[in-house]
Amino acid sequence: MSEDTIAARPPAGQTGLKPNAIGFLDAMVIGLASTSPAYTIAAIIGGLVAFSGVHAPGIMLASFIPMLLIASAFYYLNTVDQDCGTTFSWVTRAMGPWLGWIGGWAIAMTGVLIVGSLAEVGVRYSLLTFGLEDAAYDPVLIRVLTVVLILVMTAICVWGTEISARLQNVLIVFQVLSLLAFAVFALVLVFSGDSPFDSLTPSWEWLNPFGGGWEGVTAGLLLGVFAYWGWESAVNLTEETTNSTQAPGKAAIWSTIVLLATYLSVTIAVVALAGESFLAENADEEDAIFQILASETMGPWAWVVMLSVATSAIASTQTTIIPASRTGLSMARRGALPKTFGHIHPRFRTPDVSTWWVAGIAIAYYLVVGLLSETALWDTLTALGLLIAFYYALTGIACAVYFRKRLTRSVKSFLLIGVGPVLGSLMLLWLLVAAIIDYGNPENSYTETPWFGVGPPLVIGVGIFLTGIVLMIVWYFRDRRFWAERPSTAEQPIVRIDATTGRREGTDA
Repeated sequence: MSEDTIAARPPAGQTGLKPNAIGFLDAMVIGLASTSPAYTIAAIIGGLVAFSGVHAPGIMLASFIPMLLIASAFYYLNTVDQDCGTTFSWVTRAMGPWLGWIGGWAIAMTGVLIVGSLAEVGVRYSLLTFGLEDAAYDPVLIRVLTVVLILVMTAICVWGTEISARLQNVLIVFQVLSLLAFAVFALVLVFSGDSPFDSLTPSWEWLNPFGGGWEGVTAGLLLGVFAYWGWESAVNLTEETTNSTQAPGKAAIWSTIVLLATYLSVTIAVVALAGESFLAENADEEDAIFQILASETMGPWAWVVMLSVATSAIASTQTTIIPASRTGLSMARRGALPKTFGHIHPRFRTPDVSTWWVAGIAIAYYLVVGLLSETALWDTLTALGLLIAFYYALTGIACAVYFRKRLTRSVKSFLLIGVGPVLGSLMLLWLLVAAIIDYGNPENSYTETPWFGVGPPLVIGVGIFLTGIVLMIVWYFRDRRFWAERPSTAEQPIVRIDATTGRREGTDA
């Protein structure tokens, strides 16, 4: 295999990403922030309870299993290939350029499609925190402030990874502590009998995801997958992290574990405090459930919950840009996208062009779709589950394929590199197929109006996928260098670029 077909790093003479910009804890914090825990709970708790009742905590627990298995794949793949393109690079090496390209496209588009919604929630909850309810529901003001917030967060991403990490350290600490404080406060009200709602006493049975039967389990699990999505941002920063072969992968795994503890405690507290009937009745008020619960139970301290959701969405607005921009950078320097996307800012050492492109497309999508239909933005979030399940599953399979010659060396390798990732992939593929069937019904969408005879989330998801295929084919006929790459295994050398000398060096994977 020639150097030209497997080189992942920029050619000598070009500026690369800044090495050792952040450490393990910074990477883990960014992984946590990308999932936007407070915003996510606020967004899905109503629907989760509508689908699974009091067994919502069990759904969150079950959703964690494929996430942990796929996180294992990210860890092991990163040990042999520290490329900020993650899934794009790994799938290309294991299964070829066609699947690699479409995997990279899926990652980039998930970031683009959700940034606007995240920023809007961040703006609205910030206004609610300060009691500005009229402003919080002024559509023109909200859209203007949302665009401004996206631009500010994008600028921070460009200014430097260290600045981003420092900001996220502050935001995530407040976010997690405020969520846990809310959970404690809610459970105190439940056990003291002072809750203003029809509260329920928590039960171990709530941790059984199938306790309410199979109906709604698939939809609930897909929401759960969306809840955990984003932890891999820690690995997208692998080239900028100290001890890049180990720290980013470990940060991703620990992010999922911290999320599990946070989600379980808050979900149990919310279900116990509000009761099943309240959450089911307010399932369509995704961005207002925490506002109602906090206002009714926490009195003058309600602002803490409002601010936690605001900081959660604002933090994720920034960190969600990271995977999309780094993937664009990785694709460009391999020749899978125009080389302009691979430009690195000479001072800040960040992918400035791809970062601003992500922001620009995200703003355009948010404004156009938001003006056409407010509910279409929520259907976009639903459609994201299809893309997330696809590229996570692709990564798990790529792990087993890439390490196939090592699987029989030990029981640990067989389970953690082979069986685990593949099992996680199969779970996600099952969810993907079930979701496609479910989303085909317009009644299972927020819009509840058929697009081309099927549900809007399915149209959005399939439309994004087909758009990617069309662009991939167009670029194939424009520049075929990337398609000269051929699948390899972990035993074959990967060409690296020495950060100091700029020389190409072959290393054993």
